[in-house]
Amino acid sequence: MKAVEYNLPQKIHESFIVFREKGQFFPAPWHYHEHFELVQVTSSRGRRMVGDHIGFFDRDDLVFMGSNLPHVWVNDPEFFEGTAKEEADAVVIHFKSDFLGANLTDIPELESMEKLMRLSGRGIAIKGKIRKEINNLMKEMLHINGIARLKTLFEIFDRLVKTTDYEVLASPAFLNNQATGPSDRFKVIMEYIMQNFENKITLQEVSDVANMSITALCNFFKERFRMTFVEYVNSIRIGQACVIMSETDRTIAQIAYQCGFNSLANFNRQFKKYKGMNPSTYRKKIEVEGL
Repeated sequence: MKAVEYNLPQKIHESFIVFREKGQFFPAPWHYHEHFELVQVTSSRGRRMVGDHIGFFDRDDLVFMGSNLPHVWVNDPEFFEGTAKEEADAVVIHFKSDFLGANLTDIPELESMEKLMRLSGRGIAIKGKIRKEINNLMKEMLHINGIARLKTLFEIFDRLVKTTDYEVLASPAFLNNQATGPSDRFKVIMEYIMQNFENKITLQEVSDVANMSITALCNFFKERFRMTFVEYVNSIRIGQACVIMSETDRTIAQIAYQCGFNSLANFNRQFKKYKGMNPSTYRKKIEVEGL
């Protein structure tokens, strides 16, 4: 799966792009473009891949991505099948680093954005109270133009710079490898994991798909992710378990097997390893905090 370069259309009288992406499912493939991008999901759920990071999205998910960072949002199967109870809906902002006529961080008042712009090269998932504020501002931007829209964008920048409540997505190794571009082999491996992590996945299967030896595959994960193949797959499974736990009342045992674990004991052990608490405690925390 080779990343597709997108050339984004832009109106001649506008310096940046704001639009709504709405339909049965999000249609864009694995792609990249020179624009920086803010994506707010207003409805639907699924898996998102940003660089070498595989995560999950739901309503109100907010991600800021830098220039030429490959990414894709893939809705859950019911959206493709047309059985979902809602449409896929998102608000998206695109802008170039020089959309004001100079690189943003060259403008004295915007020097504080230097760290943010650098981190965006790996993708940033915004969390907490600031996420809600930015999401509201992005929705407003769909209905305003001119100076009012530009002013709102700067309000978003101000909040992004001030927050410390975020998760950096892609690994530093992925960013370092961007000079030569992510390999087709890497994308084949990530796509296979995304499509099959809910089932049993063996090193032999993945090495066959990637046309690599098992030893080379193990070294690939250690070098790129600083973890083993099994640890990486388990981290994806635990992330999915958290999504299911927050959205359904299925038992912990049901969730464990649905996410690809072959025993409840192993699921509990891995959950505590990645989340610092057992699944029952996590579920109670969700209920108390309304996450």
